[in-house]
Amino acid sequence: MTTDMCGNKTDEKNISVLKAAWLIAVVTIVSKLIGFIRDIVIANYYGASMVSDAYYYAYQIPSLSLILLGGVGGPFHSATVAIFSKLIPNLKDKPAQDVNKLYSTFMTATTIFFLLLSVIMFIFPRQIMGLIISSGSSDMINLAAEHLKIMTPLLIIGGIVGIYYGILIIYKQFMLPNLSPIIMSAAIIGVCIAVPDDQKGYALAWATTIGAILQLVIQYPNVRKLGFKWRPNFEFFNNPNFKEICELLFPAVLSSTVGQIHIYVDMFFTSSISEGAWTAIGYANRVFQFPVGILVTAFLVPLFPIFARLVAEKDLEGIRRYFNKGVGVLFFAAIPIIIGILTVGMDAVRLIFERGAFDAQATFMVTEALWFLSVSILPYVFRDSITRVYYSFNDSATPFTVAFSSIVLKYLLNVIFITKMHMGIGGITLSTSLVTLFNACVLGILIRRKLSMNYKELFINLGKMLIAGLITFGICLFVGLGFDNYIHISKIPFAILKISCVGIVCLVIYTLLNLAFKMEYATELGDRLVKKLKNR
Repeated sequence: MTTDMCGNKTDEKNISVLKAAWLIAVVTIVSKLIGFIRDIVIANYYGASMVSDAYYYAYQIPSLSLILLGGVGGPFHSATVAIFSKLIPNLKDKPAQDVNKLYSTFMTATTIFFLLLSVIMFIFPRQIMGLIISSGSSDMINLAAEHLKIMTPLLIIGGIVGIYYGILIIYKQFMLPNLSPIIMSAAIIGVCIAVPDDQKGYALAWATTIGAILQLVIQYPNVRKLGFKWRPNFEFFNNPNFKEICELLFPAVLSSTVGQIHIYVDMFFTSSISEGAWTAIGYANRVFQFPVGILVTAFLVPLFPIFARLVAEKDLEGIRRYFNKGVGVLFFAAIPIIIGILTVGMDAVRLIFERGAFDAQATFMVTEALWFLSVSILPYVFRDSITRVYYSFNDSATPFTVAFSSIVLKYLLNVIFITKMHMGIGGITLSTSLVTLFNACVLGILIRRKLSMNYKELFINLGKMLIAGLITFGICLFVGLGFDNYIHISKIPFAILKISCVGIVCLVIYTLLNLAFKMEYATELGDRLVKKLKNR
């Protein structure tokens, strides 16, 4: 037995979650680093231009399937985990015949659904892109439409990959689902480098399609090895388990689609700002998702199956304990990230992207978007965590309703910030942050219909962390200004030195302050480090 962050005794399940979280964090870091290299290569060859805008505009539609619906944490992954984890009591045995039959039914329905959508997308690409970026030029719309046609297969692949992810994670094979995005990044990097400059117009779209196909191919052998065999099965009716999947999946898909509608609203307003604006917002999201995606994926992927089993066992106290522990750790790690973005965000963007066609103006555009986006980190991790609790109760309708209700808010905020206040790119990401806060608050309140959460302890700890964070931010800001005023060396060494020094100061001051405030997370972290050093 060991002691958890709150001083309570934990069992082997706690330890396995922490081990899984560390493993997923390491694997996700590798995947994100390769993704960063991909973005650097794209930025070098395309900058923030019409071609890159057209690709990113077009990619938002197939990415709905590949990332939002089929990605780790998406509805297809979540529905698979929520339902199949309850039907597979022993992970050492091959799946029973009825489980395999349900798997085949789910795969057949998914393929038919996305095949129909892909046909529509292939036949009407210009009409679709014209509707989304109506403020863009005719050349932009035509270019985006061609990109969209090329990426049609991503729709079918996304749903299938999502089911594969869910199966693998149930069997605690965390590595492959989190590593497979490297395949797409590698394909894009290879094509960008290999294709001559005069033929790069549609290279990104072809590379993305090739990468998605390879993602599917690499998942299949492991799923089949576990004993899951897909034989077309059309028994969609009078099937209680499949009905349960649909009841969970349908609102979750609608919820993710609503999230994509938020993006389409942003695309509509962004197309009227300036050339390269949507590319800049895309890069800002990638920088944002590097640390935040690692945190959320590392903790929520292993926790979600536990939530589902605790609901099945009606262990409500266990859900409260795991939720507070997971979200508390995420809050603790998120605050230094916010401080880093606000103090050395521009230096980081300059270091990563500013070369080739990516100039100083593009750097400022990305940084401006990133600054306003950073304030959403705390509500973002809370929203994603509480959503997993809803899914564990087979309730995806509430997250959908909340997300749907925020569409109007998103539109109104964009009108205020872009049309009225002329905030530009920063207005787009600020509205995103405020909508995320709205969703987190409403979901946190409505969960009381399922169980009474113990938020008091969680938010008392958050208050202590915020005080420590504000003091740390002031010190880091002072250190950063000192670098700007007194250190005069070439651009790249300056950025590396400044980011490193500010980062070290941030972590040291923030940790010491939390130790002084007797914060459980900092205390346990310190105890673990001391124990490891003594063991050596």
